[in-house]
Amino acid sequence: MFIMPLKKPLVSLFLAFVVNLPLLGQAVGSTDYINISELEADQIPALIRHLPEWENVLPHAAYMRDGDSVRAAVGDRSVLSVLNFVGGTEAVTAQYPAGLLLMIEYATPQASIEADAAFTEKLSSLGETNTLYRRIGNYNVFVFDATNRTDAEALLDQVKYEKVVQWLGKNPYIISAERAFVLTTSDIFLSTFLVIVMSLGMAIFVGIISGYIFFSIREYKRSSMPTFSDAGGMTRLNLDGFTPDITSERLLKD
Repeated sequence: MFIMPLKKPLVSLFLAFVVNLPLLGQAVGSTDYINISELEADQIPALIRHLPEWENVLPHAAYMRDGDSVRAAVGDRSVLSVLNFVGGTEAVTAQYPAGLLLMIEYATPQASIEADAAFTEKLSSLGETNTLYRRIGNYNVFVFDATNRTDAEALLDQVKYEKVVQWLGKNPYIISAERAFVLTTSDIFLSTFLVIVMSLGMAIFVGIISGYIFFSIREYKRSSMPTFSDAGGMTRLNLDGFTPDITSERLLKD
């Protein structure tokens, strides 16, 4: 009796979710690009801050997260026909005096390399002279409608790939493998040299202390002796004055 009233709300909720699922998909995959000027300062994506002079072009910048948004922002460009937005890809565009800059960031180097090959091949087949392209790190950067090639190249030079990687421990790639080998070898050599020098110094120090103690003991024993003779009890000249005089009672008689 109590099961049916519980099921009806659940069934209605499920049907409503199924009916509105296409609408939810459209909301998630919306092709409208984001106007950065409408965002708060703390909401500005990091990719925007990597634009050359980003604060000056902020009112005219746009941030995109799908291919249709890119085409809507920069126009229908022939080279963008090979554009493939994989998961985690972002893009930003802004107008500069040298031309319209489009910067696409891929989540992995592999995806950026594949896109670079596709873009390069497409541009070669098109033969466009007013479109400049360069891969910078994981950024694939375009300058459309370039009025001066030198200025466009200078604009590309200002784009820096500044991806920050936080290591939980020591960064294993902070130096090259060759330099790490040289540093490790020099550390081993220095450590070995210091151990040898310290061992020799300790041996000399212990030898001096031991010799001094032994010499002191021998001197103490020698000072306690009444006389010293190196003749083994035989008659000898008393040149040093230490040998007792021989009494006449011990001399041989005629």
